[in-house]
Amino acid sequence: MTAALRGAGVLVTRPAHQAAALAARIRELGGDPVLSPALLIEPLSDRLARDLTPAKLSTFDLAIFVSPNAARIALAHLGKSGGLPQTLRVAAVGPGTAAELADADAGAGIGGPDGVITPSQGFDSEALLAALAPDQIAGRRIVIIRGEGGREFLGQALEARGARVEYIECYRRIRPSGTLDALLPRWRSGGIGASIVTSAEIVENLYAMAGEAGSPWVRRTPMFVPHPRVAAAAYRLGTRLVMVGGAGDAALASALETWFGRLRPRPAVTTHP
Repeated sequence: MTAALRGAGVLVTRPAHQAAALAARIRELGGDPVLSPALLIEPLSDRLARDLTPAKLSTFDLAIFVSPNAARIALAHLGKSGGLPQTLRVAAVGPGTAAELADADAGAGIGGPDGVITPSQGFDSEALLAALAPDQIAGRRIVIIRGEGGREFLGQALEARGARVEYIECYRRIRPSGTLDALLPRWRSGGIGASIVTSAEIVENLYAMAGEAGSPWVRRTPMFVPHPRVAAAAYRLGTRLVMVGGAGDAALASALETWFGRLRPRPAVTTHP
């Protein structure tokens, strides 16, 4: 065990059900996770019942899960009716999504004998597209399982390469109704030394929840993100320092460890952002 974080408070903005493992790792590094979800996930029960059935999925050659939430919600629903068809190939955009598939699968062989297709690096739609072989795309029926209103890039790129693409949206993302006012005293006393933000939407929600009083503190707090696209959203809203740690808990925790252990001294107490 290392104490690289030395008691530093780390704001964890993930949905509550996805924060436990990352919070545990922050504690292992000697830090203090400050759980403040800036996103809620709501399953779309009506659409799940209508669109996500084993019979419908059996008409596709490949199912792509674009997020851990898509995998978790879809497989929980399918578990009530027999699960994924054994003939269906499965792909995941990143390691978190692949881990959700593995947890739900419990060794039953999701993805067939070759397992789940996932990029070896990059962990975004562009990387997954590069990981798919041409014969897994051209002429194939592909279903993209995602949240409401996701990116269109992957579907459009697959269609351009000859696939027939459909979407199944199984959840919606909601901004919590609360504010960050209760965290202001902790920020003023130097008790929050970093934040972890895992999507561009969470960046926007975080600033909205911070409001006029809290936004200056969000801007001055080093922000750790998994992807350059999230970093761009943070910089656009005025965040001063953003570090792209990579996808997954381990990568984000490693970036925190490097920052606090080697680069940044213990933050001084201040009363103004």
